[in-house]
Amino acid sequence: MSLLECEGNLSSRPHILVIDDDVRICQLVSRYLIEQNFVVLTAKNADDAREVMKRFSFDALIVDVMMPGQTGLDFTRELRQNISIPVILLTALGEVEDRIAGLEAGADDYLPKPFEPRELVLRLNAVLKRSPPRGQKKAVAYRIGNWLFRPDRSELDDGQGIQRLTTVEATLLRVLCENAGEPLGRHELAERCGMDDTGERTIDVQVTRLRRKIENDTRNPRHLLTIRGKGYMLHAEQQD
Repeated sequence: MSLLECEGNLSSRPHILVIDDDVRICQLVSRYLIEQNFVVLTAKNADDAREVMKRFSFDALIVDVMMPGQTGLDFTRELRQNISIPVILLTALGEVEDRIAGLEAGADDYLPKPFEPRELVLRLNAVLKRSPPRGQKKAVAYRIGNWLFRPDRSELDDGQGIQRLTTVEATLLRVLCENAGEPLGRHELAERCGMDDTGERTIDVQVTRLRRKIENDTRNPRHLLTIRGKGYMLHAEQQD
């Protein structure tokens, strides 16, 4: 592990953890991110990352999929049980199904290798923009059936347990809540969530993930509905 920082006020800069067993990739990504005003830590595998995360807080993770030991996909799935921090997966596999597998694991975005550092920064800034800044609090909450959704915490609470949401899930659910009772098309949802041109397919994946968390029967949803020819609509009420 190495701490790579530049001079100035570090507390206000986004803190990023890069997890990759390829030392060269870690160095290149870290150097470029530092030039773009990020604070960067690196870890060589999932075990190393867990140790780093015990001591430092991060705004986002960049995770290699094909790591020795626990893969990036499995690490992300495990992470999602407790943490909603944004995750971008890196992999040498670039097929559509590989991307979908990454999103289903809980990743916020997916970038195939080799990649342009500028594209990584653009995607990183996009997921950070969707994630509430550290310390920012919002009083608004929404009731979705038995669940209380708090956008600032990226979680669902039914009074008996907590369902953690990824940054993308929380952003999508917030947009749907803000437009409760109004059907929104996939293209419009993708735009409002700040997604790229693959966003419409991503919306379908994230809707499926959300239904698993808020619906008792995903085959017959009561809250997050598909409106034929129009898109998706959520039944929700804002709480005081």
